[in-house]
Amino acid sequence: MCDYILVTPAKNEGDNLPFVLKSVTEQTIQPKIWLIVDDGSTDNTSQIIQDAEAKYDWVKSIKLPPHPRDITFHYSFVCKTGFDWIISYCAENKIEYQYLGLLDADTEISPNFFESLMNAMQSDISLGVVSGGVHHIVNGNLEWNQSNENLPAGTGRLWRKGCFFQTDGYLVEPAPDSISNVKAVLRGWKIKKFKSVIAVERRMTSSAEGLWKGHRVQGEITYYFNKHPLLVLLNFANLLIKKPHYTCFAYSLGYLSCLVKRLPKISDPEIRDYYRNRRLKEYIKLS
Repeated sequence: MCDYILVTPAKNEGDNLPFVLKSVTEQTIQPKIWLIVDDGSTDNTSQIIQDAEAKYDWVKSIKLPPHPRDITFHYSFVCKTGFDWIISYCAENKIEYQYLGLLDADTEISPNFFESLMNAMQSDISLGVVSGGVHHIVNGNLEWNQSNENLPAGTGRLWRKGCFFQTDGYLVEPAPDSISNVKAVLRGWKIKKFKSVIAVERRMTSSAEGLWKGHRVQGEITYYFNKHPLLVLLNFANLLIKKPHYTCFAYSLGYLSCLVKRLPKISDPEIRDYYRNRRLKEYIKLS
């Protein structure tokens, strides 16, 4: 069976959410339940969600109190709140599902997006986490976001139900998608990104509050994950060769400010060890 539930966090997405709504409601296989978590929006996002709920009985929503936009701990808190709610709702209403999905409120997807991902997972039962290939529209052309090209993206993401619970669900941590990928691999699951299954972010990754701040936060997360210094340099070099080039300096500032202050790192020992040791060995093996 190809039954899935879907969570979407949304904060002030009045410009993007209508396009995302259209792409989800036109899926060849629609979710059993689609929960949109309104993160205290102050624009017309709430009204757009209410209109969708009135039109589709499988669209649900909850609204959280106002909170400053934050792509680290608060973002993951919003998503976890959504997953906790939808899992409980399905249990109470005896709604069966095999997969759990996450789609950001700025990401449009192709009509057969989730059907394609679920077909791939049915063909290979060892796949625990998958995603489509995230693209952006640049100068009118569709361009693939090649960062972490072999790893499932955070948006347009699908978990097998067993894998989701074996990897401790959705954790309240920065970059929870990366942590989920690592835990899946460490527990013997395969993970994969399918470039041909197209998702289109309507703004650049990490740009909700500007590229400078977004990439500075990425540097802070790199420190928090205890990544090997060589991985830090590789990330810097990757940003340096891409436009806009200044993002590499924002990334460096975020990392170095945490290093100088000796801020705490993630407490999870398997994540700390993975990024300090195993991830570097994987890079060396692929090179």
